[in-house]
Amino acid sequence: TPRNFKMTASDDPCYRSIAKYLRARTGDYKPTVGIICGSGLSGLADSLQNTITVPYSEIPDFPLSTVSGHQSKMIFGEFVSPDGASPPIRAICLCGRFHPYEGFPMSAVALPVRVMRCLGAKALVVTSASGGLNAGYKVGDVVCMADHFALPCVAGKNPLVGRNDDELGPRFPATSDAYDGTMRAAAMKAANALGFGEFVRDDGTYCMAFGPMYESKAECRFLSQHGDAVGMSTIPEVLAAHHCGMKVLFASLITNMVTMPGDEGKEAANHHEVLEAVAKRSNQFQRLVQTTVLDLSGYLTALPDLPPVNLNVPDRTVKKKKVHGIDLSIFETALKIPLYCFCFAAGLVVMDVVLGIELQSS
Repeated sequence: TPRNFKMTASDDPCYRSIAKYLRARTGDYKPTVGIICGSGLSGLADSLQNTITVPYSEIPDFPLSTVSGHQSKMIFGEFVSPDGASPPIRAICLCGRFHPYEGFPMSAVALPVRVMRCLGAKALVVTSASGGLNAGYKVGDVVCMADHFALPCVAGKNPLVGRNDDELGPRFPATSDAYDGTMRAAAMKAANALGFGEFVRDDGTYCMAFGPMYESKAECRFLSQHGDAVGMSTIPEVLAAHHCGMKVLFASLITNMVTMPGDEGKEAANHHEVLEAVAKRSNQFQRLVQTTVLDLSGYLTALPDLPPVNLNVPDRTVKKKKVHGIDLSIFETALKIPLYCFCFAAGLVVMDVVLGIELQSS
């Protein structure tokens, strides 16, 4: 990865210090909803007004995205209704997500969601690009997910493994209710109002594979028995958000149809194909998300605030002891040298005695 990021689960809760930094950087900006943009979908941030942009590279301890189609910046702003019918909704938009296949630990993949939660976000809208498993889908369809089947998470690769942060959520959260029905219904209503009903589909099940390779024919056949679309992201973020008590809406754009056994001669999946399909549908996808969030303004505003998270993280850095500007650690090390020498000499004496006894006995 471009930045050395080492953290396991919640053992090193740097999301608190990052949230504290962002709060100071943005003037105590408190978002209502967080948005994560999938491959090629960073244009969603263009819908925001009164924005504050913070590059990932300027955020201490924050990783950098490495995948083409993912920018590396965080944008704070408002969704504003064109006709003023809905009150503005404060949002934080993540342009560039992190994937396990990039080498990031699951804690890094979920880090942005936990930062959003620490800043006060009550809901998460997450988007992605995925391959179609359902034969009834077409390239360009947008699927609102109601469930998931995540092989890596079932196998123990998920962001909740490790010490639990009780301030964020419970040790053993349920996931059968991970996707909010009210938000999904609002997305379908917005799709029909915009004339997108032909390509926006409801009640999908998303299968997560680890990647970075696209799935084999046999794997696609297996996954098609359990879900409607397959991708390499999103579920770690969904699990982290649900664990934190955030409401979740997940919409995925079908960018290619997977290759099944018997599909001889069909072109293999590739990332260029994915970005090309996203480009054709990005404007409509952007309008769908914006309209959905604005239609949900009443619902999101009425949601009770989640309990505040303590951001006063103790300083873990080792401070050097100084007197009159002199670093005492040098003298402390020097004082330990005689002790080390004594222990070494004592060890030699013991070895000499033991060897002498053995020689006499022989």
